[in-house]
Amino acid sequence: MSEPPYSEHSTQPLPVLRVGDPSHPADGDMFHKPGAGMPGEPADGPPEHFDGPPEQADGPPEHPAARGRRGHRFWSARRAPAVVVALLVLVVAGAFLYDIASVRTGRTGLRWRRELARQLATRPLDDSWVLVGAVIAALLGLWLVVLALTPGQRGLLPMRRPHPGVRAALRRDAAALLLRDRAMEISGVRSVRVRLRRARAHVRAVAHFREVDAVRADLDLALSDAVRGLGLTRPPALSVRVQRPRNKG
Repeated sequence: MSEPPYSEHSTQPLPVLRVGDPSHPADGDMFHKPGAGMPGEPADGPPEHFDGPPEQADGPPEHPAARGRRGHRFWSARRAPAVVVALLVLVVAGAFLYDIASVRTGRTGLRWRRELARQLATRPLDDSWVLVGAVIAALLGLWLVVLALTPGQRGLLPMRRPHPGVRAALRRDAAALLLRDRAMEISGVRSVRVRLRRARAHVRAVAHFREVDAVRADLDLALSDAVRGLGLTRPPALSVRVQRPRNKG
């Protein structure tokens, strides 16, 4: 007997899937065997111990484009030397231009320019005043060349660049103050004096109790960690010196 046709709005039975029927070998594979684990797990089951997420390095993540970049020193604007040189050039050029315009209009040239021309024409090259003027001009030119080729801003210590579009620097006195505060946290330290250079940090501490070697070891450990925490492109080397206070009288 044929089954009655189902209408569009009638209820239809769902197919039944028998799991684990011995008569269906394919279905027997769907049994969960002890120790077999679920799909995607190892055969011995889930791990018994979970250590948590992997540890991340201290500090912000480094941008891939910034890898290999090192922060360079900040260049000074050199406003004061530029203003001085510009004023000198303006005064000298203005005086010569005025004298040349006066001569072109039929007037007599300025006395200082005529005297200068006469002195340059009559004095020999080995004259003392000529040598002094040449030395002054050479030193002035050398000073300007040094200012043009050096960045300046010695009070700023460039920091690492975790992002390619960000540049930062740390003031040298602020870095020295931070190292001094870290050193004062060491037990047995009475006073600390820090002098921070670009390549080396000189630390002079006075210990009023504890052994000097123990205090120096603690200072080396604490200050090394503090220098790494500054995030400088060129961390300065440490030079730590510990001594006893001087006896008065």
